[in-house]
Amino acid sequence: MKEFNFTRRNVLGGMAGLTAIGFSRGALAQAAANLTLPTSPVSLNIIDVAGNLALTQKAIENYRKAKPKLVSRITFTKAPAPELPGKLKAQQAANRVDIDLVLTGTDALSAGIDQQLWIKLLPDYASKLPNLQDVYLPAAWNMQSLAQNQGVVVTYYPSGPLLEYAPDRVKQVPTTADELLAWTKQNSGRFMYARPANSGPGRTFLMGIPYLLGDKDPKDPINGWDKTWTYLTELGKNIEYYPSGTTAVMKELAEGSRDMIASTTGWDINPRVLGVVPKDVKVASLKGFHWVSDAHYMCVPKGVSNEKLAVLIDLMAFLLTPEQQAYTYDEGYFYPGPAVKNVPISMAPQDSQDAIKEFGRPEYEQLIANNPIELPLTPDKMVQAFRRWDEQVGSKQAK
Repeated sequence: MKEFNFTRRNVLGGMAGLTAIGFSRGALAQAAANLTLPTSPVSLNIIDVAGNLALTQKAIENYRKAKPKLVSRITFTKAPAPELPGKLKAQQAANRVDIDLVLTGTDALSAGIDQQLWIKLLPDYASKLPNLQDVYLPAAWNMQSLAQNQGVVVTYYPSGPLLEYAPDRVKQVPTTADELLAWTKQNSGRFMYARPANSGPGRTFLMGIPYLLGDKDPKDPINGWDKTWTYLTELGKNIEYYPSGTTAVMKELAEGSRDMIASTTGWDINPRVLGVVPKDVKVASLKGFHWVSDAHYMCVPKGVSNEKLAVLIDLMAFLLTPEQQAYTYDEGYFYPGPAVKNVPISMAPQDSQDAIKEFGRPEYEQLIANNPIELPLTPDKMVQAFRRWDEQVGSKQAK
């Protein structure tokens, strides 16, 4: 696998200022010591804005079964990522926070950091978690830097961007970004991707275009994406509309309304396992593409009680054990899925092993090994990119 285009300094940057702001080992130890587990079980409300429960719900339920003295009941809900920040902000303003844990991608993570919605978890409670740098895969450890100490990575995958297409309807597959644009002009309305602010493949496609075009600065959507915004605007002229989520895109590909879509490894495999998309659809990558990696995070909103926070930190540590990480292979939704080392697919449930064997793609191993893997945009830049896409691109056709 090629080296990541960042340094250890980037990852540790969020912790480097501890001395400057007056923290000491003693203060951190005191913060952890003050966080004690409750004497009677608590109920937890967990909201998923990333589809993460497909990967972790079994493991979370294992925690409840293993520790009935800590957790009496767990309620799971799901919501679109763009709706979460406003909901949390309103609850926090009313001092009535009823969401205890958020499972999120980089989208709501970034929005929450931008709006100061999350409790700072690290390094304050690091002593109650495994040594993250030691246990994480290198790529997952680098994704941890994006959380700015306000979340903990629970699942990871290299993501995309990839093109997914129906081979019976696409006879000449684009091999470059220019060829993709030309193809959409010749086949107007037949290509689609979802709104990036609420779609993993959508935001991966958005963040992958600057690398394909050799733009000035792929990490700066405001000052370094001149080619990208021009390209996406031109591409948009040939896109009928932008769905609000990825599931709708997959259904349109399956129904024949679209012939080609933006995709990722997980969104390629899992819908075929589920029968949402035909098994025989194909994937392709464009020349010069870079993987833009993705992860899911566990974040705790400000306003959650200390006794619940203590249980949530304990739950996080439980979910990062290899035995529970093995469940994250799922049916390929976030392929591979595990964020920690030493979790071969042989540890996964048999149905996960069978699904990956039948629907996985052998070529992924070489694609991952032979193409650079990039971090997504930092939270502040991601918020800027989403806002500009909504205003400049999505507003033209979004439904």
